[in-house]
Amino acid sequence: MKNVTWVLLFLLQVPVLFAQEPVKVTDMLKIKSISSVNLSYDGSKAVYSVTGIEPDGESKTDYKYVSQLWMVGTDGSSQPKQLTSKENAGQAAWSPDGKSIAFVRAADGKPQIFLLRLDGGEAIQLTKHKNGASSPKWSPDGKQILFAAGITIKDLLKDTILNPGKIVPEYTLERPGFDNNNWLKNSSKADPDGNIEEVRAWLDNNITDKKATLLNKLNFQDEANINGGQGFTHYWLVSATPGATPAPVTKGFARLAIADFTPDGSKFILTGNTDISQSPERILENEIYIMGTDGNRFRKVLGEKGKSFFAPKLSPSGKLLAFAYGTTSFVNVQALGIMPIDGNEKDIITIPFDRTKGGFTWSNDEKYLYFTAQSNGGAPIYRVDLKTRKVEQLTDYEGGVGSFDLVNNKLVYSRTDITSPFELYLADGSAKNAKRITSLNTDWISKKRISLPEKKTFVNDKGLTVEYWVMKPANYEPGKKYPLVLEIHGGPSAMWGPGEASMWHEYQFFCSKGYGVVYSNPRGSGGYGQEFLRANIEDWGKGPTSDVLTALDKTVAEGWADTSKLVVTGGSYAGYLVAWIISHDQRFKAACSQRGVYELNTFFGEGNAWRLVPNYFGGYPWEPKAREILNRESPFNYVENIRTPYIIFHGDNDRRTGFVQSEMMYRALKVLGRPVEYVRHPGGTHELTRSGDNRQRMDQMLRTWEFFERYIR
Repeated sequence: MKNVTWVLLFLLQVPVLFAQEPVKVTDMLKIKSISSVNLSYDGSKAVYSVTGIEPDGESKTDYKYVSQLWMVGTDGSSQPKQLTSKENAGQAAWSPDGKSIAFVRAADGKPQIFLLRLDGGEAIQLTKHKNGASSPKWSPDGKQILFAAGITIKDLLKDTILNPGKIVPEYTLERPGFDNNNWLKNSSKADPDGNIEEVRAWLDNNITDKKATLLNKLNFQDEANINGGQGFTHYWLVSATPGATPAPVTKGFARLAIADFTPDGSKFILTGNTDISQSPERILENEIYIMGTDGNRFRKVLGEKGKSFFAPKLSPSGKLLAFAYGTTSFVNVQALGIMPIDGNEKDIITIPFDRTKGGFTWSNDEKYLYFTAQSNGGAPIYRVDLKTRKVEQLTDYEGGVGSFDLVNNKLVYSRTDITSPFELYLADGSAKNAKRITSLNTDWISKKRISLPEKKTFVNDKGLTVEYWVMKPANYEPGKKYPLVLEIHGGPSAMWGPGEASMWHEYQFFCSKGYGVVYSNPRGSGGYGQEFLRANIEDWGKGPTSDVLTALDKTVAEGWADTSKLVVTGGSYAGYLVAWIISHDQRFKAACSQRGVYELNTFFGEGNAWRLVPNYFGGYPWEPKAREILNRESPFNYVENIRTPYIIFHGDNDRRTGFVQSEMMYRALKVLGRPVEYVRHPGGTHELTRSGDNRQRMDQMLRTWEFFERYIR
């Protein structure tokens, strides 16, 4: 009888045992993400984008991203329905009558706008624009669609509609030896043995044929390469009828972006800068404008020297304008402003809220303005009461809201938390009675053995409260000792927490491998206000190191971590901080830096994020005071102190931080005879671990774990 009882108990436990599978590296391929949540005008349906990962053709080892549109009703009982298939689709926009959706997918190698009728049938291509078409916005009467398209300066010079008279820009393109831009008008026959104009034409052909890259720009690096060309965004209107010819509504050489209709459909609201006295890349100010849909009656609503105004959102009546604004410095928390659309700077009502805000959305009755803001490890939805001007937090810090929309007291939003990196939720306008309405990730994750983070705090030497999270190994048993990995975030103004999706899998992977994980938001992180954000000015190394190591020390003090098996990893700015730490502290058995910055003077030249140098360190490498700080704060200058086994990663095409510094760090350590390994990923950009080649993403995670295992097992 005892044996029978034991067998029955075992059989009852079998489903539980099988339900608790470890998180594997290949589980990253199962994660589906949600973006671009949009409600129909009556709030009865939501359309959203779902991005998943699938095998790339017949390959069993390579994978591709696939994005499609889905729809779900907001009655609380509807099941999600996939709307598109085959080619990737995104940027969905509802027609005012709710019967059609405009969206973007590639056609003949360029993005174009398609229309999908919800009463049946295949999607129909609306635009065949030579420059492509994206960001569709319906006119309030449903008869027209506004869209954006990029155009190079070379094509703009030849376009008689966007550039009447084929004039050259008033501002100089800063080509040395030329007083103006008339060299752009050269129409001579190309001849290497000809006169100076014919030689110039021949040299220009080499640029066109990619035999040479000419650089006169200040910002000559994009995310994956160097780029000597200049481009502009212009906007077109097209009838929502296939075969219609688009008409441009913007022209010239101004920098414009984010155009949308006013509620009455008579005007557009847009942002940018129309100063054509100097190159657009020299202008850091951003302004807000109103213009007629015919391209006339253009006027500036907001703009001021040394300030940026952006993310404009008109209220449903069109009378009130909400927007963010602040100085042109990279290191500040922007304010939330509201003013009458016919007002000016003196009429701005500033809503006090010391967090960086986005996703502004009005309630239909204009009583509330909704927004999201990273804060304290999450990204809650907030709303401000227009009458009292008080901000109310609607969702918690334990989750992060990505995209959301609100219509007729129905709130639909995507959320990340520890149980799932992405799901869609339905709630009322107060975020009450929330109900999960998708099962993109929750079901398969429920079969996994995951580790839950514990939130803790301490006060640092500046009197700032630092939050950190501790995750024990998934197979944790009291009384045993475990290796512990210190994870550090980049930015340096990023923020981590349970509501941050990009690290969900990496944390769970290490916990499933028997590691504990500790991560924190040290001084300089976003999500804690202006004072906290600026607490690492001229101090990228010592101060933030103190914070992350204090989080580590307090975790070790809990008694379950094996102090002989401590490892550390981080990317971007955190790659910098890992290098700083191991050049000043010898406690770690192994360390990993990904896509890091190691020598700040070099970073100024090779990274497209170079403005971090003057913004954080007060000057440029040739200025004595700034150079002294840059040298003091560069981990490379302490390379002789590094003895920790070290693996360094970088993508071949990472132009955000540049890759020369990683080569410098690796070579120096090899010369010094230190244990170092260097991994380069062909074609990889700075976004490799987040949205890069999936095989390379898995490669980087496994190589990190394998390297750590060499030294702790």
